[in-house]
Amino acid sequence: MKHLYSALILLFVLVTAPQAMAENYISDELFTYMHSGPSTQYRIIGSVDAGDKITVLKRDQNAGYSQIVDSRGRKGWVKSDFVTTQPGLKERVPALEAELKKVKTALSSAQDDAKAQQKGLVESLKKRNAQIEKLETHSSELNKKLIDAQNEIRALRAKIDTQKDDLLMRWFTYGGMVAGGGLLFGLVLPHLIPRKKRRRDGWA
Repeated sequence: MKHLYSALILLFVLVTAPQAMAENYISDELFTYMHSGPSTQYRIIGSVDAGDKITVLKRDQNAGYSQIVDSRGRKGWVKSDFVTTQPGLKERVPALEAELKKVKTALSSAQDDAKAQQKGLVESLKKRNAQIEKLETHSSELNKKLIDAQNEIRALRAKIDTQKDDLLMRWFTYGGMVAGGGLLFGLVLPHLIPRKKRRRDGWA
């Protein structure tokens, strides 16, 4: 019979050992009462604050209670609904604050990088605008020169056409004068040349 009890105790230790090693916490309620047994009918032996780290010794599924040892070494029973594997706020808040600090630092660094990039983009945009303005001015000057050159070409072409017309008129005038002088010379020339006198002796 003693051997049977020893075996049962050993089996109980082996079953509850993994549960005792697991880290558990009291959920984030204000506090919960710890009873001497697995129900509210047992006397209250104290209270456990929210977020306290506890060790679960065993669980009574029917009663919905878990036997725990709190951070002060007190052993008792609390509702299983108040037991969680998630750390409480008083342990999570410092970690969250540290993570928030890292995020803020990273955000500040990203904002500084963004400002530096924005400043570089603004300077680059200013340079591009200055180049564009310079090119537009140069293009405007070239267009003005092109228009002036086209106007000058038109004027020269008109002058050339006028000179051609004048030259043709001169040639026509010279041709008319030459033709008229030749005609006049042809009419006058016979009168200038003396005629031969005919011989009256019958000889031709």
